[in-house]
Parts: sequence; C-alpha cells; structure tokens
Amino acid sequence: MIIDDDADDRSFFQEAIQNISPVIETHICDSGIQALAMLEEKRIQAPDFIFLDFNMPLMNGRECLIELKKLLRHQLTNIVILSTSDMKEDMEDALRLGAKLFLTKPNTFQELCNMLKGVLEGSWQKLFSHPANPDTQA
Repeated sequence: MIIDDDADDRSFFQEAIQNISPVIETHICDSGIQALAMLEEKRIQAPDFIFLDFNMPLMNGRECLIELKKLLRHQLTNIVILSTSDMKEDMEDALRLGAKLFLTKPNTFQELCNMLKGVLEGSWQKLFSHPANPDTQA
C-alpha cells in the first residue's frame, strides 16, 4: 500500500514497484484517511508493506502511523516512512511510533527502484548506509 498526497509521487512509486516485480499487488491511497477506511472496512487485507508519506495535509504521517498501528496491531505489516524530511527528530519519532524504517525520498527513479527493491526483498542492511538514516535499525 502506498499512502501519499502527491499524485506524481504515487505514480512514480507505483511505476517503480511494477518495474521491480509486475506481480506485486499495489493499493494506492491519496490520504491516511482513505487508507484507514479501506483497511477498517476490510476492502483489502492487511498489506505486507505500507509506504507512508510523512508530510500530508488533513492527517499527517505521524497521525496516520498511530492509527495504522492501532488497526494493524496483530498483523505483520511493515510500515516504511518515505519523506522529503531528513530531520533526525522526524526519524526518531516515526521509529518510536512503530515504523520499521524511515527513508528520505530519493531524487531519481533508479534510486527509488533500488530502495524499494531492498525493502521488498528484506535487504534492510543495504538501506542502513542511506545518508538519511545511518542510525536506523530494523
């Protein structure tokens, strides 16, 4: 599941996932409110991964993360924050609230593909060297 208020980012992200593996089913949401409604109403099963934008209007990433963790408390969903922020406080806050990783959005499509491939394949250690999260632990 991808939760991002920016249409271009959603499109870019979905294209990158399809580039990595065309068989991955992807649900796109333009807000945390929409994502929570889909999950609460059981229109979809709990996804393996949720990629959540941290800076969104209406319900920001922190608020959405808190609600997702309540809703999915017994699920094995990995929540990965993708943000334009590289502030240590944001990173620490997201990890404290239950995110598995906090990653700064990459600048190029290829970097995005590499990042997503590492996450989806469980290659977390490759992501630890990312300049935005040198202290992050899975």
